[in-house]
Amino acid sequence: MASVGKIARRTFLIGAAAVAGGVAVGYWYVSRPYANPLEGELAEGEATFNPYVKIAPDNTITVIAPRAEMGQGIATALAALVAEELDVPLDMVKVEHGPASFAYYNAALLEEGGPFPFYDRSLMAETVRGALGGVSKVLGFQGTGGSSSIRDGFDKMRQAGAAARHVLVEAAARKLGVAVSELSTADGAIEHKASGRSVTYGQVASAAAAIDPPATVRLKDKADWKLLGKAQPRVDMLAKVTGAPIFGIDVILPEMLFGTVKMSPRFWAKPAKADLSKAEKMPGVVKIVPLETTYGHGFGIIAENTWAAFQAAEAIEVEWDAAEYPADGAAISRVLADALASGEGSALRHDGDIDTAFADAPRERLVEAAYEVPYLAHACMEPMNATAQFKDGVLEIWSPNQMPTMTRYLCSEAVGIERDKVDVHTTHLGGGFGRRGEMDFSVYAALLAKEAGGRPVKVTWTREEDIRHDTYRPAAAGRFQARLGDDGLPEALDIHIASPSVIGSTLRRMFPSISPLGPDRTITDGSHNQPYAIPNYRVTGIAADVGIPVGFWRSVGNSYNGFFHECFMDEIATAGRTDPVELRRKLMAGWPAAVKVVDRVAAMAKWGEPLPSGRARGFAFTLSFGGWVAEIVQVADTPYGLRIEKVWIAADVGIALDPGIIEAQLVSGAVFGLSAAMGQEITIADGMVEQSNFHDFDAMRISQCPAFEVAILENAERMGGVGEIGTPPAAPALANAVFALTGKRIRTLPLSKEVAFA
Repeated sequence: MASVGKIARRTFLIGAAAVAGGVAVGYWYVSRPYANPLEGELAEGEATFNPYVKIAPDNTITVIAPRAEMGQGIATALAALVAEELDVPLDMVKVEHGPASFAYYNAALLEEGGPFPFYDRSLMAETVRGALGGVSKVLGFQGTGGSSSIRDGFDKMRQAGAAARHVLVEAAARKLGVAVSELSTADGAIEHKASGRSVTYGQVASAAAAIDPPATVRLKDKADWKLLGKAQPRVDMLAKVTGAPIFGIDVILPEMLFGTVKMSPRFWAKPAKADLSKAEKMPGVVKIVPLETTYGHGFGIIAENTWAAFQAAEAIEVEWDAAEYPADGAAISRVLADALASGEGSALRHDGDIDTAFADAPRERLVEAAYEVPYLAHACMEPMNATAQFKDGVLEIWSPNQMPTMTRYLCSEAVGIERDKVDVHTTHLGGGFGRRGEMDFSVYAALLAKEAGGRPVKVTWTREEDIRHDTYRPAAAGRFQARLGDDGLPEALDIHIASPSVIGSTLRRMFPSISPLGPDRTITDGSHNQPYAIPNYRVTGIAADVGIPVGFWRSVGNSYNGFFHECFMDEIATAGRTDPVELRRKLMAGWPAAVKVVDRVAAMAKWGEPLPSGRARGFAFTLSFGGWVAEIVQVADTPYGLRIEKVWIAADVGIALDPGIIEAQLVSGAVFGLSAAMGQEITIADGMVEQSNFHDFDAMRISQCPAFEVAILENAERMGGVGEIGTPPAAPALANAVFALTGKRIRTLPLSKEVAFA
């Protein structure tokens, strides 16, 4: 990207304030370690060596995996990193999430926040990544998202395991009176083979904890791995299949009260008139609490049981103020269209000379298209919930959240106490997808707990409240134009994307006093940072402020830009009479990892071989979160509608630590994307969300789910993420397959507006 320097000067404003702050406080703040949060909560005789490892005298080994487990297998994968270096099998360790603590900051979560594509290894790009990683540490930003957990933990958690093993062996050597070099470790024991003597880790743990580990420890070579690189049994599987109370909605505490919320159906609107009398008199109702927060306005109901709270919420009679934003879908589409027509925005990629390239383009060489996608809800299977207890000036929260330190901070602000008076217990999540990175469900629980006289309150949302008060994947629109050369390949590509700003909307909810700086790169993620060598290539993002709350949805901007970009690539291939797979091979020839996943998925699906009548395939590729992913979708025409028969996925993640988890996440991500593409949308009427439950915001059902074939490659130079990367190519591969079968070029989602699915 020849013009990255001029782009960086503009777009680096996104993180400039944070980077400047990090520099201002000095190198000491960035380099100093945080205190070990485990030291203050050890059981008798238990020892800790760092924030990730505890060992009890009975040889119980506890690994802290401080990222939210929401079905993606992260507790297993992170624990395996520690266990590998500790020389213990996974079935020997207990795995806990751990407390909210700055010690568990996620450097990788912000590292890719600059204006550089993942494959850019220039000095400037690496310098910015390092600076933004330092900002994560300064802020103590503990969070799960951005497919970053393994990238962040790969080194630090292996080092934690290796450091613990080092001091355990040193303590054993002192206890046995032998040289360290004469000892070996296996299965939680340290053996002196020459004498036949051994000790367990637990027997020397206390002594080992008093020994300072070296500044650097040697990690195992990949060839010596016993756990990593192989599929492992999930550490939480037994609890899940036996129905153990591990989710937020399972929390039960002594003297517990129960609650729910009834928030304004028009975002940000206040109640113009309310009558609580009928609800307050209902059996089991304890108290109704007005709620005024940065997330919205409404009422919290405290009751003796959840059903009573739900019934009371229904009985509240209230008239709400009008919406401050466009009141329906047509008006919202006009906002996006006007933003595209304005010509304003920020170019996140600008190679070559676009204006000159299009100045003399003959009409027959131009390809033009406009795309649009709707808002989408997260629709987690476990509805939003949290439990809180405010007693003796201390707030405890049991919350299925993705951001523990942020939860602690905003809940402390909500009830007016210091952060060190808030304890956050992060439970398992019944689905997250970015939704549980929000604070509303935890803040509401904290506010109701403040009114509960010291008793804990479990606040559970109805499904309707959940669907209608989400922070949605933004609606977006794109305008695309390409000029083709004599060979049918694009010589110029000009892209404009208009969408509400996820960053701006998030700041309004969490930090309303802070204004976003610079452009929001999430608007064009999946378009501006793709490995396509096109001489003249411009991608412009335009923030279209609609006013409806939007947030991080699985794969964020890649979710719609993958659809836009890869459907348009298919249009280019059709116009240039080039095979879609061959087009990608030529345009991505400079990126071997990309070409290899394209080649692999094409070979798996036998791309190019004739198909029986009534069947067709579509192809798409997206690089997101460091994962190079190509997908092919096969559809068949049936008497009941189009059926998705099979999906082939090839993905390169650099290092595949647990192939079983990776395959599951690729399939999960594809199903998530296909569900949205087939039939999901959030629509607005009179300022209110029209959908309310799974009957009108459904996901792909088991009977509709295709067969999957997955290949996992390890050619990329850098490790990539996994949790979101299967989603972006799914929708365009399906849409391209529909075109190949029917001849219909569908440029809006969901596809069910144009075709029926069986």
